[in-house]
Amino acid sequence: MFASMPALAQSSVTLYGILDNGFAYASNQSTLGSNSGGKHVVKMITGVWYGSRFGLKGAEDLGGGNKAIFTIEAGFNSLNGAATTDGLIFNRQAFVGLTNPAYGSLTAGRQYMSYYHIMYPFGPTVQLTGFGAHPGDVDGLDTVYRTNNTLLYTSPAFAGFTASGSYSFGGVAGSFNQGSSWSVAARYDLGPFGAGVGISRINNSTLGGGPFGAASTTSNNGAQAGVSALTNGYQTAQGQQRFAVGAMYAFTSSLDIRGTYTNTQYIPGVGSAFRDLAIFNTGGVALHWKPAVALDLAAGYSYTRATEANGITDSARYQQFTLGEYYSLSKRTAFYALEGYTRAAGQTLGTRGAGNIINATATIGDTFNATPSSSRSMAAVAVGLVHKF
Repeated sequence: MFASMPALAQSSVTLYGILDNGFAYASNQSTLGSNSGGKHVVKMITGVWYGSRFGLKGAEDLGGGNKAIFTIEAGFNSLNGAATTDGLIFNRQAFVGLTNPAYGSLTAGRQYMSYYHIMYPFGPTVQLTGFGAHPGDVDGLDTVYRTNNTLLYTSPAFAGFTASGSYSFGGVAGSFNQGSSWSVAARYDLGPFGAGVGISRINNSTLGGGPFGAASTTSNNGAQAGVSALTNGYQTAQGQQRFAVGAMYAFTSSLDIRGTYTNTQYIPGVGSAFRDLAIFNTGGVALHWKPAVALDLAAGYSYTRATEANGITDSARYQQFTLGEYYSLSKRTAFYALEGYTRAAGQTLGTRGAGNIINATATIGDTFNATPSSSRSMAAVAVGLVHKF
């Protein structure tokens, strides 16, 4: 007689994490939406290069090339232990799905949209991170925004092409569209060259949650995407749309350049506090050089210009310069330094929307979205220590 034996699929689970703490200097710092004069500040800071986090990820072999996969990831403030998003345990990612090398992957849960997955490698934040995000992260190419209730499909690479699409369910009774988000993107890679294009749309579900704030049920725990000194007056938008094209070229294994053009639209609705479509066009370029095994250097420049609308006759402009240095002590531990400067010009809308025209003020990347400059300019320097496990 033969005894039957259960088939045990191969599976793996990995615990991982990052701790990132340091010190920062910032000039002219104030609080978003306030009119108080800003002052320089020296303080401890966390999560500048990498957001501090811990997580679990795993895979189970189902046979025939199929695998079940999952990721749960929590971001936290490693200076005080607090969660980076109130009310969420696994605030960075929480998804489960299936993958096959011939058919691609399909995942469901809280995750990044296709726009970010495909376009992020072309942006400056790969080497310059939070300081290098385009001012206010107006185009969503940094790592701060995830969507709930999201189905995400990414194809396998075919002749250099990869495509991706995502849809985030709003879950608003009586409206399939309200509170939802969708995104499509594709990229092409051939040797040292790569190019990509992507678009995303966020449909806000309410015009509440704050004095003037709008919300999307797919967002960071109901928080508006991209609120900063650039877009504070457009929080009551009915929707947001982002379009990006990007390219990169590796001259050698240690030297590459990448650039992007993005178009970000804040779309008004019947309940919005502004009446005209607000558009932000941004162009950026970043150079990355690795002169030694342990040393990474990068420099970036970006220019953002808003349209003249909602009573504004001198459109807002933002120029940003960023430098980054990263020195690896080992595979898991490194020192870093970042330097950034942003100069603003023109006018934008204040918190109350149309009629509340104010001078545009500076904010570096998205690190200072909550504490931008009180004036036209802002300079900042950060140094820190990163450890991965």
